[in-house]
Amino acid sequence: MDKTKIHTMALIGIMAALICAAAPISLPVGPVPISLGTLALYFSALILGAKKSFMALVVYVLIGAVGLPVFSGFSGGIGKLFGPTGGYILGYFFMVPIIGLTADIFGEKRIILFLGAVLGTIVLYFFGTVWLIYSAQMDPAAAVAEGVLLFLPGDFIKIILAVVFAPIIKNRLRTAELL
Repeated sequence: MDKTKIHTMALIGIMAALICAAAPISLPVGPVPISLGTLALYFSALILGAKKSFMALVVYVLIGAVGLPVFSGFSGGIGKLFGPTGGYILGYFFMVPIIGLTADIFGEKRIILFLGAVLGTIVLYFFGTVWLIYSAQMDPAAAVAEGVLLFLPGDFIKIILAVVFAPIIKNRLRTAELL
């Protein structure tokens, strides 16, 4: 196996570990907690791009689905995918490629990266809200209030942090010939 493949596999593993470490850290505010998982996913997509960050996401979800406590609130198991947060976990599979493709195509243009992250987050909110309406049998207005509006300030801050710092980390990884 060549050095590039080993570096790629290691980076995917490290990013999956970062997601696994960040996502359980959460603040319960209703049926869907505020979690640091999205911050880790923003960094993953902006640093690794669409394909590699998607692979890190798959590893994270599989680890959680088999029962390790890597989902919000240090929970795990397949049942979590069918609970109120399941739509958000599904939404990650659309959010990450959107943000990753933005990084792949536009490099380090921070305004474009910001817009890509916002678009990805809107798609995440869509899947999360639709599933929340269904799984928790919530009124759509209540689902938007509890599944989107509560998260806007925090996600805005997370996006800003990722857009500012991910390109710096990505450049350092390139300089070290790890990316």
